[in-house]
This record gives sequence, C-alpha cells and structure tokens, in this order.
Amino acid sequence: MRSVLVVGASLAGLGAVRALREEGYAGAVTVVGEEHRLPYDRPPLSKGFLTGELDADALALGDAEEYADLAADWQLGVRAVRLDAAARAVTLSDGRELGADAVVIATGAAARTLPGARGLVGVHTLRTLDDARVLRAELVSGRPAVAVVGAGFVGAEVASSARAMGLDVTVIEAAEAPLERALGREMGRVCASFHADHGVRLLCGVGVAALEGTDRVTGVRLADGRLVPADVVVVGVGARPATDWLEGSGLRIEDGVVCDAGCATDVPNVVAVGDVARCLDLFTGGHTRVEHWTSATEQPRTAARTLLTGVSAPGPATAPYFWSDQYRSRIQFAGHVRPGDVPKVVQGDLESRCFAAVYHREGRPVAVLAVDQAKAFGRLRRTLTPAVVALPRPV
Repeated sequence: MRSVLVVGASLAGLGAVRALREEGYAGAVTVVGEEHRLPYDRPPLSKGFLTGELDADALALGDAEEYADLAADWQLGVRAVRLDAAARAVTLSDGRELGADAVVIATGAAARTLPGARGLVGVHTLRTLDDARVLRAELVSGRPAVAVVGAGFVGAEVASSARAMGLDVTVIEAAEAPLERALGREMGRVCASFHADHGVRLLCGVGVAALEGTDRVTGVRLADGRLVPADVVVVGVGARPATDWLEGSGLRIEDGVVCDAGCATDVPNVVAVGDVARCLDLFTGGHTRVEHWTSATEQPRTAARTLLTGVSAPGPATAPYFWSDQYRSRIQFAGHVRPGDVPKVVQGDLESRCFAAVYHREGRPVAVLAVDQAKAFGRLRRTLTPAVVALPRPV
C-alpha cells in the first residue's frame, strides 16, 4: 500500500494519520477537510471557548513540529462529494478526483436542526468553531434570554455556560427526563436537578411546535401552546452522520457507515472511523455509532491496523466512555444502558450530587455513572462485563 486518502480533517481523521505513522506506514497520506483549518478539539466549544476562558489557539490538536513529522498533504476548504469505493477514488467539490490504495472515511456528523430554523437570525446549532464564534458573539451582546432545545450533553453544556455568563436560560426537552436515552429515566431525573440547582428553567415532556419570529427569532412555541420568549435559540437535538456524499458508493449505509469490529467496510481497503462509523461493538454485541471523543481517538488505531495487516483487527472489548462538564461538576459514564437496567448507588449519595452508581442487567454490571467521583469511576469501570467475550471464528 503506497497511498492512503483520509476524508475528514477531524479528530478521527488526524487520529488515523497518527496511527498509520505509529504503525510504521511510510507512504503518502492525503487528508481532505471541508473547513479551512487543521483539526481542533470540539468538546470545549460548548464550555471554555463559549464562555471566553479559551481562545481558538487553545483548541489546536497538534503543533507545527508534529504536522511536519506526519508529512501529510492537507487539502483544506474542499468537500468530498462522491466516492467510487471499488476504485477508491474520491471526487471533490472543486471537480478534482483523488485516488489512493486505501480510503479512511472520517467525515463525522452534522448537527440536526428544527423546521423553520434556516434563515432565522438568532437560531444556532453548535458543531464547528465558526458556529461557536457566532454563538458566543450573540451571548455577550447584552443580556439575552436563551432557549436551549434539547437537554442532551451539548444542550446541557451550553445551558451551563450561558448560565455562568449570567444569562436567563430555559431548556426544552421532549423526553420525560434529560439524558433519558443514555442514562435511563431515574438517573436522567437526577441530572435534571443540576439545572434547577443553578436557576435554569427545565421543561420536559414537551416538543417544539414552531419557532416564532419574522427575520429574527423571538421565541419558541411549544407543542402544548406555551410560548418561551427567547432572543437566542440553541438547537441541540442530535446529529446525523455525514454520509450524503457516499450515496451510490456501494457501501452499506444505515445510520452511518456500517463496519465490522475492525472498522472495515464491505469494500476492501475502505474503513470508517469516528462519528460517521457504525461499527460492531464487542462490548454491547451490536452495531453502534458512538459520538464520543474517546471513540474518535481509539477507532483510528484499529482502522490503521486493519489497513496495514490486510485483515480486520478489532481492538479490545472496552465499554464506550464519555464525560460532560456541567455547572462545575463532571459527569462520567461508561457502558451501555437498556430499558430495564437497574442503577444502584454504591458510593456517595444523590442528594449531594456527588455519587457513583452501577447499572446491572441479569446480574452483571453493564454501566457505571459517576458525578464528581473520578477515583471510584475508574475502579468501577474496570468491573464492567462485555457482551462479546471473544470474536466468532471465521467461516
């Protein structure tokens, strides 16, 4: 293999370049990125960068010396629009076609929005550095009323940051509790208390009917008829994998690029990593698309070994892990929760908002949640039991 094309100048894309070099690959590497900048760290966009504690330079994922050592050709400010998977050729938005012996798909995901949001000033999603810059400028231009639609991790972090800036904040969540899908309803309601503790209004169990306003947003109309006045609306209702450019490629696309446990697609020498990849997860036993920082750093190592050895090279069956900083507290979670899994507090207590809890399924520990209990979390995380103990033998 003499050339590798990485599509996506993301954390996962940079991770793929790093992993290839660490594994001893000395051939050509080209990276295509839609943004006009080198890869940067996205988690701080909803936290330190939004509040002004961090500047753009602090988000850089590498320095000049490292990029020189990686010796990759960075094609920035251009978008991939088509993949011929069999030929491993990518057509770009400027009309060029790039070919390679292997392709790494790392195009990530795009933020979902609400109907009627486009063209309405004051409505924001948060996915890129440019998104964060525009949102921050609005938050510091006076003392606006902020409505956050979606109480997931991004929405909760934005609400926390806006509240820390002294703003009036309302969070709207269609589910009965924040983070219910990830943590279950019981622990989701515990997380709801963080908002109340810090003076944030939380409205659960109600959807959004429409955004009010002509040129600029003035409020959010709820499905039950109530109006939430707002000068700024942040939409945090999830993301969809960036797979539009793969239509007709021959790859299997089902809520992401479907891969085996080694990040390999059905087409030889084409792998996928990061938010766009829906890989077989040896911990859960099913195909999952995990939009977490840790997956974007671990999957590229697996994908690089798969490409360089020519056989699928799954990594260890470790529990998916993520963290979130909200209202000066750190929430850590590892594992996967299904309906019926029962959480039990094993350290601390819920009232103090400082605890560690383990979820059990059929008698085995499958997930752990901790709030400001980093040491206990690390210990309990090691007790989690994967669903797949060993890979099936090839037939």
